[in-house]
Amino acid sequence: MMACQEWPEPVIRVQALAESGLTTIPERFVKPEFQRAPSTCAPNLANSSHNDENINIPVIDMKHIYGGDERLREEALRHVSEACREWGFFQVLNHGVSHELMKQAREVWREFFHQPLEVKEEYANSPLTYEGYGSRLGVKKGAILDWSDYFFLHYMPCSLRDQTKWPALPTSLRNIIAEYGEEIVKLGGKILEIMSINLGLREDFLLNAFGGANDLGACLRVNFYPKCPQPDLTLGLSPHSDPGGMTILLPDDNVSGLQVRRGEDWITVKPVPNAFIINMGDQIQVLSNAIYKSIEHRVIVNSNKDRVSLAFFYNPRSDIPIQPAKQLVTKDRPALYPPMTFDEYRLYIRTKGPSGKAQVESLTSKCDSN
Repeated sequence: MMACQEWPEPVIRVQALAESGLTTIPERFVKPEFQRAPSTCAPNLANSSHNDENINIPVIDMKHIYGGDERLREEALRHVSEACREWGFFQVLNHGVSHELMKQAREVWREFFHQPLEVKEEYANSPLTYEGYGSRLGVKKGAILDWSDYFFLHYMPCSLRDQTKWPALPTSLRNIIAEYGEEIVKLGGKILEIMSINLGLREDFLLNAFGGANDLGACLRVNFYPKCPQPDLTLGLSPHSDPGGMTILLPDDNVSGLQVRRGEDWITVKPVPNAFIINMGDQIQVLSNAIYKSIEHRVIVNSNKDRVSLAFFYNPRSDIPIQPAKQLVTKDRPALYPPMTFDEYRLYIRTKGPSGKAQVESLTSKCDSN
C-alpha cells in the first residue's frame, strides 16, 4: 500500500461551502442512514432511547497524583486505570498547562480559519504527508466526505518540525503553537508514565516504546467544523479510533460535538472548563495487549455555530516495530497483535479514511493466522 501523491479529485473547502449560504448540503456529504446522528443530537444519545444528560467520560484531577497525599494519589491512579480500561477516554484537570495558553492556542487557530481563502490555500496539503491545510482524509475517489476542514502539522521529532509550513498569519501563531506543543509533549509524558505504572510496567516503559523523549512522534491536527444547514445528514468526522498512541484534545470552549461509543450508544462528551480530553489510540491498545483499548468516536455538527478543536497526537517514532509488551503476554493471554511500525500502520487511515475500528481489529486475525 503506497501513499498517494495527489488527491483523486478537486478538494471541496467545507468552510467556503458553509459560508456560501447554501440551504442543502451536497450529496458528497450525506452519510448513510445508519451512520447519521439523530436531529435531536447534542446533548442526547444517538441511536439510543435514553438521555445522556448525566453521563460523561471520567474526569481526573492530576493534582492528587503529584500532591504528596499517598491515599489521594492511589485513588487518582485507580481512577485513571478504570478510565483507560472501561472508557478509553477521560478528561484531566490541573494538568500543568497554562489556561491562558490554552485559550490563545484555540483563538489563534480560529483566526487562521477566518483568513481569506487564498491565504489558507498557500498551505494546501497533499495525501503524501497530510501536512498543511486540508479538507479530507483518505484518497478513495467518490468517497462520502466529512463536514470539516483542518490544518495538520508535525511537531516531533524536531527533524520534522518546519515552522515555514505553519501559517504566517496570524503573526503570533507560530510562537504560540511552538510553546503550546512544548507543554503538551510534557503533559503526554506524564500521562504515559501514569499508564505504565498502572499496567505494572516501569514508569518509562511506554515513553521508551514510543522512541524516548527526543524521538517520539507528535503532530497537531486543528479541526474546523463549520455550521451546517442539515446537521442530521452528515458528520464532522466519521466514526474511527485514532491510529496513533494517545490523543490530547483541546475542545471548543463553547460548543460540544465529540461523541464516544459506549456499547451501542454514542455519548456526547461535555467538556469541563480548562480540561484536556485524553483518549487511547490503537498503538496503546497493541502495546498493552488490549488491556487498554482505543475507542471509536465521531464528531457531530450543528446549524448554529462553528467549532474549533486541537487534536495533539502523541505517537511512536514511525520506524519502531510496535508489539505487545512482553510483560503483558502470558500463556493465558498470548500476544494479540504482530509487530508493525507506525509508518506501516497509519497508511491505512491515510488511504481509506476513517473506518471505525476495522484496522486494529484486522491485526488480531493476522496474529491468529501466524
